[in-house]
Order: sequence, then C-alpha cells, then structure tokens
Amino acid sequence: MINFDRLEKEKDQLREKFLNAKPFPHIAIDDFLEEEKALQLYEEARKLGPIQEYKIKDPVFSKNRFQYPNYKEFGPIFQELADDVLSERFAKLISYITDANIFFDPGFHGGGLHLGVGNAHLEMHADYNYHPKNKNWYRYLNLLLYLNKDWKPEYGGSLKLEDARTGEKTEVEPLFNRLAIMHCRGYTLHGYDPTNFPEGMYRTSFAIYGYTLHDKPIEKPRTTVWRASDGSPWKKALAKIWLPVVAIKKKLFD
Repeated sequence: MINFDRLEKEKDQLREKFLNAKPFPHIAIDDFLEEEKALQLYEEARKLGPIQEYKIKDPVFSKNRFQYPNYKEFGPIFQELADDVLSERFAKLISYITDANIFFDPGFHGGGLHLGVGNAHLEMHADYNYHPKNKNWYRYLNLLLYLNKDWKPEYGGSLKLEDARTGEKTEVEPLFNRLAIMHCRGYTLHGYDPTNFPEGMYRTSFAIYGYTLHDKPIEKPRTTVWRASDGSPWKKALAKIWLPVVAIKKKLFD
C-alpha cells in the first residue's frame, strides 16, 4: 500500500528536507500511498462517517472531531494500512528520514482515523511527550496522512505549524494522499482553523505517532499544552490551568 520503492529511492532528499525545514523539522510527502489504495481508504472512511460514540469530548479546544483509534477493525483496507505502518520496513524508512530510532504504537493511542465534520477545528497546541501506558516511550514524531479528495483552499483545515520559541510559522495543506511528518516537542505548536467542507465531505486524516525508547526520562513528562488562538480571555485562562487540572484528575481517578 505504501509507495515503499519510490520513497526508499528518495530517502536522502527527504531526509535533507525534513532536517532543514523551518520553523522546525517537518516535511510533506505527496503520493504516499498507491493511488488505488488511497482512493479505497477515502471511500471507506467517507462511508464510515461520524459515529457519535467516537466524538472527541472536548468542548473548549476542539470541535466536531471524531477519532477511531482502532480503525483497522472497520475493514480489510484499514487493516492493510495498519500492517504497512507497523512494519519494520516503514520504521526503518522513517528512522532514516528523521535521523532517530523510531518505532510506532500498535495501539494507536490518541491517533488512528480522525474525521472533522462541518466547522471542525483544533486549537494550537503542543502534544504530550510520554505514552500514558508505556512510560519509557518518548513521543518523537507526529505523522499525519491526509485523504481530502478534491480539497480546495476555501475549505480550510490546513495544518498550522508554529515554533513557540521564535513565533515563526508555516502551513501544510491537507492534500489527498499527503503524509506530513513533524517533530513533537514542547514548542512545536500545531492545529487548524475551522473548516468549511461541503455536506458529506470530511477533513480526513490518519494520525500515527512515532516513539523513541529511553531507560530514563529525557525531559519532564507533560500533557497536551493548549494555546487559545482566538484571543478569548476565558480560553486563555483555561489553557493556563489545564495542565495542573489534568494532573490532579490523573492522581484522583487514573
């Protein structure tokens, strides 16, 4: 399913682009999957559509987003994608491009198939850094496979990237069959503005998280760090207290 032969031939150029990208290491790789397979995934995801029980329960920092971490259970084409993503060949390729010893979470915790319906959005944020169940798994990379067929700029939903240290910004359009790879750090802010997709279309992506293994923590564990992008005073205030609130919740209930 993954265009391994072509990507392996281009791995040196891809590595150079990734490591030298601004505002922080990232890359967009087009024609990531075989065209026919990408179309099948798109059609099956569209048929699946938003299922209410999978709606992300965050009324503050995101809206109208659905997440299917166990997407491979919904059909053979999804299983085929998971098999390729979790293969040793893929780990080796991504490790070379990103200059790190990468492996992928077979449980797709926090990832999997994501669908955004009308007016979906995701506030700028930096992701958690350690896997919640495997404390020595450091989240090194975010990989986002986009399947937005016939996407137009006016639909919105471009991946916004910002370095919190410098304020430098860029955007990656969520084009059909495009894989975006980015560093996951405390300063790698990302998100997207409200979408305006026609009825029956969704902002479709697969989120895949790459980890490195460490015997000892290389930095202090953190949960997701949010930044309110609309200037709302109450959102800014909530973003500031979000980390301690989540920490207290974990101690009490997890």
